[in-house]
Amino acid sequence: MAKRRRRRSRNSRRRRIRNAIRITLFFLIVVAIISGIILLVSKLINKGGETGDIGSDAAIEQPVGQEQEEKQGFFARLFKKKDKEQDGLFDEEGNPLATQPPEPTPTPLPEFSPYSVAGTSPSDFGLETKIEVDGSEMDASQYTAADVIDFEEGYKYTQLEGVITFRGNNFRDSPSYGTASMTEKKFDTSPWTFTVGSMQKMYGSGSWSGCGWTGQPLIVKWPEATRKNISAMYDWAREKEGLVEVIYATLDGHVYFYELTSGEYTRDPLNLGFNYKGAGALDPRGYPILYVGSGVDSVNGRSRVKVVNLIDNSVMFEFGHNETFANRGWHMFDSSPLVSAETDQLIYPGENGILYIIHLNTKYNEQTGELSVDPDNIVKWKYNGVRSGSRYWLGVESSAAIINNYIFLADNGGNLMCLDLNTLKLVWVQDVLDDTNCSPVVDVEDGHPYIYISTSFHYGWRSYSTAEIPIFKIDAETGEIVWRTDYTCYTVQDLSGGVQGTIAVGKNKLSDMIFVPVARTPGASSGTLAALKKDTGEVIWEKETSMYSWSSPVDFYDADGNGYLLYCNSGFNMFLIDGKTGEQLDYMNLGGNIEASPAMYGNYAVVGTRAMRTYCIQVG
Repeated sequence: MAKRRRRRSRNSRRRRIRNAIRITLFFLIVVAIISGIILLVSKLINKGGETGDIGSDAAIEQPVGQEQEEKQGFFARLFKKKDKEQDGLFDEEGNPLATQPPEPTPTPLPEFSPYSVAGTSPSDFGLETKIEVDGSEMDASQYTAADVIDFEEGYKYTQLEGVITFRGNNFRDSPSYGTASMTEKKFDTSPWTFTVGSMQKMYGSGSWSGCGWTGQPLIVKWPEATRKNISAMYDWAREKEGLVEVIYATLDGHVYFYELTSGEYTRDPLNLGFNYKGAGALDPRGYPILYVGSGVDSVNGRSRVKVVNLIDNSVMFEFGHNETFANRGWHMFDSSPLVSAETDQLIYPGENGILYIIHLNTKYNEQTGELSVDPDNIVKWKYNGVRSGSRYWLGVESSAAIINNYIFLADNGGNLMCLDLNTLKLVWVQDVLDDTNCSPVVDVEDGHPYIYISTSFHYGWRSYSTAEIPIFKIDAETGEIVWRTDYTCYTVQDLSGGVQGTIAVGKNKLSDMIFVPVARTPGASSGTLAALKKDTGEVIWEKETSMYSWSSPVDFYDADGNGYLLYCNSGFNMFLIDGKTGEQLDYMNLGGNIEASPAMYGNYAVVGTRAMRTYCIQVG
């Protein structure tokens, strides 16, 4: 009996095995037939696409990399890997692509001759000015510039590819370069990160750490001839065609250099020995020069500006420390300077109340890589007025804007000033009420230039708790207020409310809007990103967050002109926002307070935190 049961069991197992084999063979045959049909269809489709026989869509220009992908057939597309050429974001060498920004609609600046009217005369503010040239004070009424300064529209500031000064140019309206491919309106969840350090404070306890609140990375694609001259670069970086370099001055006293897409060091960090809150700037002529000013004194002495040769990372010139001409003994430089390319002059406002205009005598030999400056004709302009002393401060912490030969300076004492750079005469002044850290932004509308600006809320000036914080649209010609929109904000000592970041002025399909980061409203810890109409100042939409923001929002655009925003706050978050509607598309927690302002190159956003981390995040 037992033997029969064992035989039946063996026979049953054999039948199951045979059945399994038959079923497997059947499915293999079916898969082979289906695969053959799919491959045949795929070839026919690809052949039709190559000959243009599949309809009108064949005439549509395909993104880089897509044509190759189509030729690989159905399965290649179905199981494609995410590689360096995906979505047309990289070239064949793995370098990031950033298409040139869409050519702006030509809006040439009109003949611009600003003047004061009732309420904007400098005399109404009791402002007095003095001038020093090469160490000797001179009669301000007799000053005439040796070379005529004349800046063009912002988008003409430089031919370099990238973001080379705070908010990009002399209009302070371009925190992003190129266009973004927004196939997915999301953040890449695996950004590269980089650790920076800290530096002991000279005044008070604790340390300065991470990236400063007026800071922004600089991003540049060096011309090939220049890149090959940069001996400070590592060999691989110097030889890499299309290299895009990120340059970030930080609070730990270093300037860091890394490749945009990988975060790899392109050269050794440069230890300049001072804290850097501001962004600094690169030379718009493409010369490898970094201009960067420190934000506070250090063990190395008084704060100062350094002019750095980026070929060998040497300091060629420094100024601004031990300044006896200043009315204020606070020699800090958070502002990002501008360079007049035609006259070879550095234009740098300081918190000591001095505007420096320095003829550099720059010499650069592109063939040999020799680079030098030999400054002369060092002009210093300073001012004084009724708002001075311990209650109101003289000096400029924000970054200035320039139209032609007129510079717009927003100071710590609530003055917005228009100054003629060629005569150093004040043209008009507007009372913006409070300490101003928001850089003035120029926008030309219907052939007429306007300025958008707001203020912070300095503890104890107008209030110790809440106050109305104004957002202004100002006529750049007369200094008159076109409109004003107020937000009720809170403040605390040393951590002010109001508008600390810089306004983003919309372009393309956002050309009728501005975007304002208002801190400590509607609550003491919360913040609001406000989208306002350019023509009236009316609110279009608002985004409230539980934590406030000192960072400047970044506007960027796809090839169709659709606009998006990056918005960072003290709650560790970076938000991706639809500029037209205010819809939150995505967000990412960066693990620390984001005071600094991002910059973008194509699809890549770079920003640092106070938690000693720098991030590069692919957007879209």
